[in-house]
Amino acid sequence: MVVWTSAWLHGAAASDDVLDAAQAWAEVHQVWAADEATATRLELPAPGDNDAGLALLLAAIRKAGGAAGSLALPVAGDVRGLDGASEFARHALRQGEAAVFPRAGLGLVPERVADGVLRWTVHEVGEIAPAEHTPVGEAEHGMSSAMREAASTLTELDVSRRRPGVRGEIAETVSARPQPSWPQGVPQRCLRVLQRSTEVEAILRVATEDAPGGAMSASADRARGQALNPLFESVRTARRAVVDEMVRVLRQRAEQR
Repeated sequence: MVVWTSAWLHGAAASDDVLDAAQAWAEVHQVWAADEATATRLELPAPGDNDAGLALLLAAIRKAGGAAGSLALPVAGDVRGLDGASEFARHALRQGEAAVFPRAGLGLVPERVADGVLRWTVHEVGEIAPAEHTPVGEAEHGMSSAMREAASTLTELDVSRRRPGVRGEIAETVSARPQPSWPQGVPQRCLRVLQRSTEVEAILRVATEDAPGGAMSASADRARGQALNPLFESVRTARRAVVDEMVRVLRQRAEQR
């Protein structure tokens, strides 16, 4: 959503392209404003009203002065990209992700409410501190390093032995993730790093689950968590870096036309 919407705002994609790409995430997208005041300002449905579609959301972002967006992937202890103790921040933290358009003062929080249905809640946001820039190469290296450092602990915990068919589980998790199209001109390296982050996330998901009947001791579970936390953080960092770079490249190319 961040990449496609930013591309559209800069004239690098048509609105129909954004709407078509969104079908990879859900067949139906519902849009509401978080409160009455936001609904009135942006001409969006208020909570409890009939929902709107993504076309009206795009119009609202442009009306509010939206330009380049950014990706927030907050977790407890790491709320970069949010605006402090606001309702938006709390909502984004609960869902673990949000699309932020600082210039427009808007934050979009997605929530899967039914099979094939994705709800977007539009919040007004306060001032957000600029995020530290992480080059894609540095983020990719950080993810690889974290993977190597975690590997020895995972070997000691013998995740593969505890979960027969673990490779199949990982492959199934990767293939189940939506595969959206991307605006023309996004760097291929970004797509490779994004795919790698998806694979690492699948490994993490399997590594943090116990096989039926094979629950770990409390001490082993703590050791596993300590080993994997840096890898979780490296995946979030890589994804933010990739999205930032895609948006930067699309904006730059649009400005050069």
